[in-house]
Amino acid sequence: MNQYHNSSKHHSVSRCLLLLLTLFLFTAASAQEMPVKFTVQQKQVSPTEVDVVFTAKIDKGWHVYSTNIPEGGPQPAVMHTDKAEGAQPMGALMKQGKEISEDDPIFGMRLSYFENAVTFTQKYKITAKTYNIKGYLEYGACNDEMCMPPSTVDFEYSGNGPEEAPAAEPAKEEPAATTAADAATVGAAALVSATDTTKADTLAGAMPAVVDSALVASSQDKWWQPAVDELKALNGGNISDRSWLYIFLMGLLYGLLAVFTPCVWPIIPMTVSFFLKRSKDKKKGIRDAITYGISIIVIYLALGLLVTALFGAQTLNALSTNAVFNLIFCALLVVFALSFFGWFELTLPSSWTNKVDNKASETSGLLSIFLMAFTLTLVSFSCTGPIIGLLLVETTTSGNWLGPAIGMLGFAIALALPFTLFALFPTWLKQAPKSGSWMNTIKVVLGFIELAFALKFFSVADLAYGWRLLDREVFLSLWIAIFLLMGLYLIGKLKFQSDQGNDKAMPVPCIMLGLISIAFSIYMLPGLWGAPCRAVSAFAPPLYTQDFNLNTKEVRAAYTNYEEGMAAAKATGKPVMLDFTGFGCVNCRKMEIAVWTDPTVADKLNKNYVLISLFVDDKTPLDQPVEVEYNGKKRTLRTIGDKWSYLEEMKFGYLTQPLYVLVDNDGNPLARSFSYKEDVDDYLKFLGEGLDKYKKR
Repeated sequence: MNQYHNSSKHHSVSRCLLLLLTLFLFTAASAQEMPVKFTVQQKQVSPTEVDVVFTAKIDKGWHVYSTNIPEGGPQPAVMHTDKAEGAQPMGALMKQGKEISEDDPIFGMRLSYFENAVTFTQKYKITAKTYNIKGYLEYGACNDEMCMPPSTVDFEYSGNGPEEAPAAEPAKEEPAATTAADAATVGAAALVSATDTTKADTLAGAMPAVVDSALVASSQDKWWQPAVDELKALNGGNISDRSWLYIFLMGLLYGLLAVFTPCVWPIIPMTVSFFLKRSKDKKKGIRDAITYGISIIVIYLALGLLVTALFGAQTLNALSTNAVFNLIFCALLVVFALSFFGWFELTLPSSWTNKVDNKASETSGLLSIFLMAFTLTLVSFSCTGPIIGLLLVETTTSGNWLGPAIGMLGFAIALALPFTLFALFPTWLKQAPKSGSWMNTIKVVLGFIELAFALKFFSVADLAYGWRLLDREVFLSLWIAIFLLMGLYLIGKLKFQSDQGNDKAMPVPCIMLGLISIAFSIYMLPGLWGAPCRAVSAFAPPLYTQDFNLNTKEVRAAYTNYEEGMAAAKATGKPVMLDFTGFGCVNCRKMEIAVWTDPTVADKLNKNYVLISLFVDDKTPLDQPVEVEYNGKKRTLRTIGDKWSYLEEMKFGYLTQPLYVLVDNDGNPLARSFSYKEDVDDYLKFLGEGLDKYKKR
């Protein structure tokens, strides 16, 4: 194994490679079920004055909007007094906390909000011997990925006022409470009757059809029947064997690429010969070489399992859109790309390799073989490290909690395969191609690919912080340049410093790949003027970031009332897509602009589905308030938005927007749900899954 050290000593030791190891020591906080937690209490400051104080603890990454939000913006903090017997409100709702004000490019206005904590106080003047006050605080909360529907904090307090004050007037009758057991009944009867459907459907330019009231009456129980378990089972299928197979095959591909790099390929014949000569027994030599290959698989699989254990399922999901982590990933991929271009070499400290190699020499049996495999891992890291980094970055940010382990398993199998095959069939070594300039070509091409992926991760951070540094046309321009240069390199028109001394013409396979890369650049050109470019839609920023966009296709829901839309779908024999959205939901608009404008998506939504958009922040009041109890918590539904928010939580177990659920004519889920993910291809697959299931039913 000392031959490995001689080759590695020709490289400068770059300690910055430790960034890859440091990256996976970061962890993100798991998302809490309720990101904002309010407590409420009354404080009687004098015989004639009482304060109702709302104190909130806000999870990291979330914020609660202030009281002074302009019209057309997100949900502000608003105080509602339902009953004031022997008391009356004094002044406006007061706020206390570190208020942040900044211009929001999406809403086009200046917004104020609070992070970490905030206190809202409403003062009441006591006007009678006894008082009884009842009401609720309404507030809005968002993070960079999603918004909660407008939420409420209810209160009811009573107490004594001045002795000389008159007696209080009698209170009005309150709406009756409903238990969780009656949830479906409330939805099907009380909520339906409490809704003014005319007002609901004139919102957002909907076009309501004539609804058969008998049809609504006969089907409403089914439509409101909870389907939390059914949808949970379908969503559990998102991380399916098929997606695991994709990650495994992706790891296998990266492993095969790593085999043909200058750090790995020359080691194969050297190592196989070493094992075959190590023992006079040829069978034992082959067995040791196979054990060596298995050891490589174990080492890389252990790395994948370590990443999985460090992060866990919740954190992997959080990483997919976390701006800080995406910036780290972007920086790492740029470093890896520059290394592959030949600007510098990334190698682990040689002392690490020497220690492992010495330990392998001192031991015997299986342990020595395992340590020799570990030595190979360290020595070849200058080539395999960037490929491993790209693989782990992709699988980690995919949100698939087993992704890193499965990806590394595929990578290790591909890397160990040639060692095992050449050990089983030693005569193949004479026919194997010799090391040469073609290995450097593979490294440079991988550098271009890593640079392209780095822009994708920077785009996520750019969108999260609203920098607008990498709008869609800028992103596409850079990708056009990257793949054009890669094509020119593959056909021999561009040279790097590492290609010095190689004046040979490029082989035919390289030229063909170069033409494909140039053609891909040309394919992306119309995207600069708003063409969807579906092949890159999962990577490029959304269309709304584009300054010059000729694509004006728009999809609008025909119904904004659940019962009315379901009745129309049943009458026409079409499945339903429920769009839980909000007027102030930024990510809902992003999905509508970036995904719904795709011609194929628009065609499916308009022709194959009945689209029902349910606005959870619709302030149109119900005919009468309805009190419900769900999961042990009481809640008063006062507006149409409250009704749709309750429907989303009670029926499907979610409380975020956007949320897209495909259901049949009885309200049963057809496929997995879909949330904020600007991926046209996956959205089309999502719609196709629902249609296939509906046709089978």
